[in-house]
Amino acid sequence: MSHRVEKIESTLARAVQEVLRRGLHDPRARGLISVTRVDVSPDLHNAIVFVSVLPEEHQDLTMHALKHAARHIRREAGELMAIRRLPELDFRLDLSLKKQAEVFEVLSKVEQERKAVEGSEIAGGPEGAPPGGAEGPR
Repeated sequence: MSHRVEKIESTLARAVQEVLRRGLHDPRARGLISVTRVDVSPDLHNAIVFVSVLPEEHQDLTMHALKHAARHIRREAGELMAIRRLPELDFRLDLSLKKQAEVFEVLSKVEQERKAVEGSEIAGGPEGAPPGGAEGPR
């Protein structure tokens, strides 16, 4: 990927995020909308804008609103950028943050279980051995 395309992707991501921060006049666009990344085609005609929407129950309606407002968002973002022709915007839901959160949750549960097992081994000793050591109480 060329340096120019990378620069346009990062600038476009910031511009679209700024437009979304200002707000859309569509009641379907609700919740926290974050631009996670932008992929611009090598010919600079199309851009896929990946967004994350929280809370999850607002995702479907918000995505409809974003797709409906794509031309408006493109025009507003174009005013914030110094580029002759802005790519067409296609909004997609980015589920990677949700998957990442699920992985962290599972790792946290595993860590808690590991600590619980270690704690029970220290308190009661190894399974089958009497508390107080291998010889038992005297």
